[in-house]
Amino acid sequence: MGKLRPEELSEKVIKVFSKGLSSDVLIGPSIGEDAAVIDLGSGKLLVVHPDPISGAIEYLGFLAIHIPSNDVAVTGAKPSYITDVILLPEGWCADELIRITKQMSEVANSLGISVVGGHTEYAPGIQHPIVVSTAFGITERDYLVRTSGARPGDYVLMTKYVGIEGTAVLATDFRGELLRRGVSEELLKKASEFIRYVSVVREALALADEGLPNSMHDPTEGGLIGGLAEVAYASKCSIELMVDYVPIHEVTLKLCRVLNIDPLRILSSGSLIATVPPENIDDALKTLRRVGVKASIIGRVTEYSGYLVKVVSKGRVVDTIRSAYVEDEVMKLWGVNSSTA
Repeated sequence: MGKLRPEELSEKVIKVFSKGLSSDVLIGPSIGEDAAVIDLGSGKLLVVHPDPISGAIEYLGFLAIHIPSNDVAVTGAKPSYITDVILLPEGWCADELIRITKQMSEVANSLGISVVGGHTEYAPGIQHPIVVSTAFGITERDYLVRTSGARPGDYVLMTKYVGIEGTAVLATDFRGELLRRGVSEELLKKASEFIRYVSVVREALALADEGLPNSMHDPTEGGLIGGLAEVAYASKCSIELMVDYVPIHEVTLKLCRVLNIDPLRILSSGSLIATVPPENIDDALKTLRRVGVKASIIGRVTEYSGYLVKVVSKGRVVDTIRSAYVEDEVMKLWGVNSSTA
C-alpha cells in the first residue's frame, strides 16, 4: 500500500516522463518535490500538483482539497483552482457522495479556492471511494521555494504537532478497532477534531512571502520521518533529527500506543517542514507566531554523510534512514485490513 519505492518510481515513471520536457518546465517529474512548476513568462510561474486520497474515508472530501493545496502552498504559490476525479465503488450509496462534495466545497471556500471541473464515476475493483485532486496556483519567480533547496547549516522547523492527519484518520476510519481496544469515545472525538489543523497553507505562504525558508515540504505518507527523508534526498543532504524536540500531542501518542505504531511515521499533513538558514531563524519563528502557528526547531541540515536522516535521542543515534521510501503506518493498517477483509 502507498507510494512506490524510489528505485521503481525513478526507473518506470520518472525516467519515462522526463524525456523531452519543454524548456518552460522548471520542476518536472522528480522524487521529493511537492509540485511541478511551469514558467509562464514575465516572471510568473504556474504550480501544479495532483494527489490521490486513498487512505481515508470519513474525511475524504476535506483531505481531497487540503492535501494538494498544501503541496502547492509549500512552493510559495497560493492554491487557487482545483479539478477532481471522484471514483466510487460499484454498488456504493450515491447519497454518500453528497458528504464528500460538501466537505470539498467547505474547505475550498475557506481557502479561497475554486473547484473548476473534474470527473465522477463508479469504478470496478475498488473497496472504498478515492478522490484524485489537482491543485493549481500562480506565483512570482522570486518567491519560488523548492523541496530541494535545503542547505547544510539550515535549521529544520516543524509547525504544530506531528501526525495531525494520521490522528484524524485513525480516530474515524479505525474507530471500531480503537473502541474494541478500550479507547474512549471522548478521546476519539478529540482525535477526530485534528482534521481542522491539517492545512499548512497559511504558514507556508507567510514564510515564503518573507523569503525566509530555503525549502519547505508537506509530510504526507511516511509521516515526519518520510518527509524529512524526501527533503534530504531532493537536496542531496543529510538531516539530523533531534527526536526529543519533536512535539507529539498526547492524543496522537495514545492512539499510536494502542495500535503499536510509530507516530513519526503516520500521515502528517498539517505539520509543515521548513529548512531555514541561521540568519533567518528568529524572523521565521516570529512570522509563524504572528500568524498564530506553533513551531519547533527539531534538527539541522548537514552535508550528505551516507544517510538521509539520522534520528538522535538524548545524544544517541536511535535510527538511520538511508532511503527516501518510508512506509506509512496508517497505510500499512489499511493493507492489513484489506488483506483480511
